[in-house]
Amino acid sequence: MKERAPAIVAILLLLALVAGTWWAADYARRSIPIDPPRRITHEPDSWATQFTMVRTDAKGYAINRLEGDRMQHYPDDDSYEITQARAVGQQPGTPITVGTSDTAVMDQDGDRIVMKGNAHVRRQPGQDTPVLDVKSDELTLLPDQDLVFTDLPALVVHGKSVMNGTGMRYDNKTRQLQVFSSTDVKISGEESRSRRGTAPEQTEKKP
Repeated sequence: MKERAPAIVAILLLLALVAGTWWAADYARRSIPIDPPRRITHEPDSWATQFTMVRTDAKGYAINRLEGDRMQHYPDDDSYEITQARAVGQQPGTPITVGTSDTAVMDQDGDRIVMKGNAHVRRQPGQDTPVLDVKSDELTLLPDQDLVFTDLPALVVHGKSVMNGTGMRYDNKTRQLQVFSSTDVKISGEESRSRRGTAPEQTEKKP
């Protein structure tokens, strides 16, 4: 028995050491605060000034360009906020369009640009098409589809024709313009007229 005493003592000491180590680790884990997983909020994680972003088609040709004085990226919805924004659409076979605004938000992986504050879209004139101007407090651009629309009041000027209305949609590929709930429409030439009223109506004109 005396011969076994040192071995028993050693085993007891080892068990005590293991128990003490486990207790110390558990105490440290409970006493030291652990940061919770980072909560993703709508806060910018990157920024740039005087920037230019270019999108190309499958052949590598530049079809859309977005510029601005300052850009901030938000990771929660993968959106970009731009100040003094300027968007240029130059799809093959269609007139060049240029949109400007005080601020803009680009989201949906670049498929949508919402221009806010003095929003203005201008389609350049062609050989057989006059300038088209659209102004509103907010205009939404879908660059890949070459569309611009708004649900807010908008002023549309096409050549000498002027249309005031709430809600509009312009397809630069088909060159079809729709103005909804118009309060004042003046079409130049033989179609010159003025419409006034409160009843909702849709005025459709293909430039």
